[in-house]
Amino acid sequence: MLLRALLRPVLAGLTALLLLGHGAPVMADFALPPLPYGPEALEPAIGAETMTLHHDRHHAAYVANLNAQIPSNPSLKTLSLDALQAQVGRFPAAVRNNAGGHWNHSQFWAVMAPAGDGGAPSAELLTAIQQSFGSLEAMQEQFNQAAAARFGSGWAWLIRRLDGSLAITSTANQDNPLMDLPDVEPGTPLLGLDVWEHAYYLNYQNRRADYIHAWWSLVNWNEVNRRFQGSPSPAPTAASAL
Repeated sequence: MLLRALLRPVLAGLTALLLLGHGAPVMADFALPPLPYGPEALEPAIGAETMTLHHDRHHAAYVANLNAQIPSNPSLKTLSLDALQAQVGRFPAAVRNNAGGHWNHSQFWAVMAPAGDGGAPSAELLTAIQQSFGSLEAMQEQFNQAAAARFGSGWAWLIRRLDGSLAITSTANQDNPLMDLPDVEPGTPLLGLDVWEHAYYLNYQNRRADYIHAWWSLVNWNEVNRRFQGSPSPAPTAASAL
């Protein structure tokens, strides 16, 4: 009897935990990465308030909304965020938009660094840029044009195509070059710039061009170099395979 009395509160507690868990939401499979620097670290090009709102609210909302899609799309639990991009076309628009928002912003934080800390393009990357665009300055000018010309909300990208060449492209909304979509030029993103108004409006209002030019001072070339080195090599031609 004494043992039963001692166990009763323990059993009651376990029962309560089981009941609470019965209707609990699915555990989050996608997580918000922390900023790799303080929100004030990118000033004056991007202000601390913009960074806080952008990361803690906008990016966090994409993650939460993507996790909310798991119960109705259980196969999401088997996919990494990277793998999901390549299959996003078979999912509903809510998955496409939120998975893209999560991936795009995750790379955005990584490809920026405090001014002076981002290094420079590696010799290999600089050679590839010169082969594809003529010069680093020509690449930046083409990138700026793509970012400025993106109507409404979206992104500008420096990508590596499957043939090894580099290209500038842009995507609408939260699409990206990894997605299996007919209106997206495929490639490995090396550098992506967010041109949604929430990324710059507090600092620049409607002056998107000023934001774009200021942003180059924040590019983390060390990370871009890493992505370039890790991107797929071009498929061998028939001649090189012999």
